[in-house]
Amino acid sequence: MTDVGINDVAFNEDGLVPVIAQHHETNEMLMLAWMNRKSLELTLESGQMTYWSRSRQALWRKGETSGHRQTLVEMRLDCDGDTLLARVEQVGPACHTGAATCFFKPLKKR
Repeated sequence: MTDVGINDVAFNEDGLVPVIAQHHETNEMLMLAWMNRKSLELTLESGQMTYWSRSRQALWRKGETSGHRQTLVEMRLDCDGDTLLARVEQVGPACHTGAATCFFKPLKKR
């Protein structure tokens, strides 16, 4: 396995990269969010998941107001360099709706 750094991340034309947050013990997919270079730097420095809010155009540290924090255990970059997988320790629910994960709505087959 090759170690990679922040300069290996292929940020999109808006300067963002999608991040999948996964529970490090259960492997459950918790949520998808976005990071810019600054939020990725802050996450790697602090160990607390910090994302970029596209709607507010601002940095937000997960759980800052709710207390439902995510602590980084491991960060991985996909083979194309354009998606991050954050394996995290989740405190409380990950979803803003109060659900444990944001992926709780099954789609019906046609």
